[in-house]
Amino acid sequence: MSDVSGVRGTPSGESAEPERSGRPGPERSVPGEPGAGESALGRFELGLNGVRAAQRGRTAEARASFEALWEELGERDVFHRCVLAHYLADLQDDPRAELEWDRRALAAADSLTAERAATYESALQVRAFFPSLHLNLASDHLKLGEPDLAREQLERAVRSLDALPEDAYSAGIRAAVDELRQRLR
Repeated sequence: MSDVSGVRGTPSGESAEPERSGRPGPERSVPGEPGAGESALGRFELGLNGVRAAQRGRTAEARASFEALWEELGERDVFHRCVLAHYLADLQDDPRAELEWDRRALAAADSLTAERAATYESALQVRAFFPSLHLNLASDHLKLGEPDLAREQLERAVRSLDALPEDAYSAGIRAAVDELRQRLR
């Protein structure tokens, strides 16, 4: 997933916007048309529209697309709900709403077993989500003037850093942890 806020992302390092050519054909649903969210392609289109809107700074539009996708996913797809909630947190204007979306992302990750995650990509390790998820919660609590809760979440992020591979994404997470640690002194 591409980074909306500077801290967010997924440990896989994959792009959030896969290459796509051509226009929607008759077998594809398009958001806004009848049946848009009824197919996997319709859900993909909602997500892609949200990513594009976020990248263009159209926060309300991105939020609307992602919230529609959240409803479409329901409880059946915790992996994508985790990623989506992680993204939606960045798009909130209210710090309390951001905290709630980050909590939803963590709850989804907590319910995601490694076996379920492996159905998406065998190299994906659920544990690799936790440093970023806890880091974002720590940042949320700091924004809300709750330094003790921020420290608690930051400690959880630190304890989960061993799950990260040695790559650029992980280096960014480690640097953000160190920066937040300095701010909390």
